[in-house]
Amino acid sequence: EVQLLESGGDIVQPGGSLRLSCAASGFEFSKHDMSWVRQSPGKRQEWVSSINTGGGSLYYADFVKGRFTISRDNALNMVYLQMNSLEPEYTALYYCARDSGRGYYAGSDYYSALDRYDYWGQGTQVTVSS
Repeated sequence: EVQLLESGGDIVQPGGSLRLSCAASGFEFSKHDMSWVRQSPGKRQEWVSSINTGGGSLYYADFVKGRFTISRDNALNMVYLQMNSLEPEYTALYYCARDSGRGYYAGSDYYSALDRYDYWGQGTQVTVSS
Protein backbone atom coordinates (compact mmCIF):
# COMPACT_ATOMS: atom_id res chain seq x y z
CA GLU A 1 0.00 0.00 0.00
CA VAL A 2 0.99 3.63 -0.40
CA GLN A 3 2.89 4.90 2.63
CA LEU A 4 4.48 8.26 3.43
CA LEU A 5 6.56 8.52 6.60
CA GLU A 6 7.88 11.90 7.78
CA SER A 7 10.80 12.39 10.15
CA GLY A 8 13.22 15.08 11.29
CA GLY A 9 10.89 17.31 13.29
CA ASP A 10 12.30 18.59 16.58
CA ILE A 11 12.43 21.46 19.05
CA VAL A 12 14.79 24.19 17.83
CA GLN A 13 15.70 27.71 18.98
CA PRO A 14 14.92 30.75 16.83
CA GLY A 15 17.49 31.04 14.07
CA GLY A 16 18.14 27.30 14.01
CA SER A 17 17.72 24.77 11.21
CA LEU A 18 15.98 21.44 10.62
CA ARG A 19 15.90 18.97 7.74
CA LEU A 20 12.60 17.12 7.31
CA SER A 21 12.51 13.83 5.41
CA CYS A 22 9.67 11.87 3.83
CA ALA A 23 10.16 8.20 2.93
CA ALA A 24 7.73 6.97 0.26
CA SER A 25 6.77 3.40 -0.58
CA GLY A 26 4.06 1.41 -2.34
CA PHE A 27 3.98 3.40 -5.60
CA GLU A 28 6.19 4.61 -8.45
CA PHE A 29 7.61 7.62 -6.65
CA SER A 30 9.22 9.25 -9.70
CA LYS A 31 5.82 9.68 -11.41
CA HIS A 32 4.37 12.00 -8.75
CA ASP A 33 4.97 15.58 -7.75
CA MET A 34 5.39 15.84 -3.97
CA SER A 35 4.50 18.55 -1.46
CA TRP A 36 4.81 19.65 2.14
CA VAL A 37 1.74 20.98 3.98
CA ARG A 38 1.61 22.30 7.55
CA GLN A 39 -1.01 22.79 10.28
CA SER A 40 -0.82 24.71 13.56
CA PRO A 41 -3.30 24.32 16.45
CA GLY A 42 -6.52 26.19 15.71
CA LYS A 43 -5.52 26.92 12.11
CA ARG A 44 -6.33 25.43 8.74
CA GLN A 45 -3.92 23.32 6.72
CA GLU A 46 -1.52 25.48 4.71
CA TRP A 47 0.57 24.53 1.68
CA VAL A 48 4.32 25.01 2.20
CA SER A 49 6.29 23.77 -0.81
CA SER A 50 6.19 21.44 -3.83
CA ILE A 51 8.61 19.75 -6.21
CA ASN A 52 7.98 18.24 -9.64
CA THR A 53 8.74 14.65 -10.61
CA GLY A 54 12.27 15.30 -11.86
CA GLY A 55 13.20 17.68 -9.05
CA GLY A 56 14.02 20.62 -11.32
CA SER A 57 11.00 22.83 -10.57
CA LEU A 58 10.52 24.10 -7.01
CA TYR A 59 7.59 26.08 -5.57
CA TYR A 60 7.16 27.82 -2.21
CA ALA A 61 4.47 29.59 -0.24
CA ASP A 62 5.05 33.30 0.36
CA PHE A 63 5.66 32.85 4.09
CA VAL A 64 8.79 30.79 3.41
CA LYS A 65 10.60 34.02 2.41
CA GLY A 66 13.64 32.25 0.97
CA ARG A 67 14.37 30.21 4.10
CA PHE A 68 13.26 26.73 2.93
CA THR A 69 14.56 24.42 0.20
CA ILE A 70 12.66 21.39 -1.09
CA SER A 71 14.50 18.52 -2.82
CA ARG A 72 14.03 14.86 -3.73
CA ASP A 73 16.03 11.72 -4.47
CA ASN A 74 14.06 9.45 -6.77
CA ALA A 75 16.59 6.60 -6.40
CA LEU A 76 15.85 6.53 -2.66
CA ASN A 77 12.13 7.43 -2.82
CA MET A 78 12.80 10.41 -0.55
CA VAL A 79 11.66 14.03 -0.44
CA TYR A 80 13.23 16.61 1.88
CA LEU A 81 12.57 20.07 3.29
CA GLN A 82 15.59 22.01 4.51
CA MET A 83 14.42 24.71 6.94
CA ASN A 84 16.82 27.52 7.88
CA SER A 85 16.56 30.68 10.01
CA LEU A 86 13.52 29.30 11.79
CA GLU A 87 11.21 31.56 13.80
CA PRO A 88 8.31 30.73 16.18
CA GLU A 89 5.79 31.38 13.39
CA TYR A 90 7.03 28.21 11.67
CA THR A 91 5.90 25.99 14.55
CA ALA A 92 3.49 23.42 13.10
CA LEU A 93 2.88 19.80 12.23
CA TYR A 94 4.41 19.26 8.79
CA TYR A 95 2.90 16.68 6.42
CA CYS A 96 4.28 15.02 3.31
CA ALA A 97 1.63 14.67 0.59
CA ARG A 98 1.47 12.96 -2.82
CA ASP A 99 0.12 14.92 -5.77
CA SER A 100 -2.55 12.93 -7.62
CA GLY A 101 -1.73 14.76 -10.87
CA ARG A 102 -5.34 15.84 -11.42
CA GLY A 103 -6.13 19.32 -12.72
CA TYR A 104 -4.15 22.01 -14.51
CA TYR A 105 -0.52 22.69 -13.62
CA ALA A 106 -0.19 26.31 -12.54
CA GLY A 107 2.73 26.58 -10.10
CA SER A 108 1.78 27.80 -6.64
CA ASP A 109 -1.87 28.18 -7.63
CA TYR A 110 -1.90 24.49 -8.59
CA TYR A 111 -0.17 23.06 -5.53
CA SER A 112 -1.99 25.20 -2.95
CA ALA A 113 -5.29 23.47 -3.78
CA LEU A 114 -5.10 20.76 -1.14
CA ASP A 115 -7.69 18.48 -2.72
CA ARG A 116 -5.02 17.58 -5.29
CA TYR A 117 -3.27 15.35 -2.75
CA ASP A 118 -4.51 11.76 -2.54
CA TYR A 119 -2.13 10.38 0.11
CA TRP A 120 -0.74 11.97 3.27
CA GLY A 121 1.79 11.02 5.92
CA GLN A 122 1.14 11.25 9.65
CA GLY A 123 3.17 14.44 10.06
CA THR A 124 6.29 15.45 11.97
CA GLN A 125 6.23 18.18 14.62
CA VAL A 126 8.42 21.27 14.29
CA THR A 127 8.57 23.49 17.37
CA VAL A 128 10.57 26.73 17.38
CA SER A 129 11.04 28.00 20.93
CA SER A 130 11.53 31.60 22.00
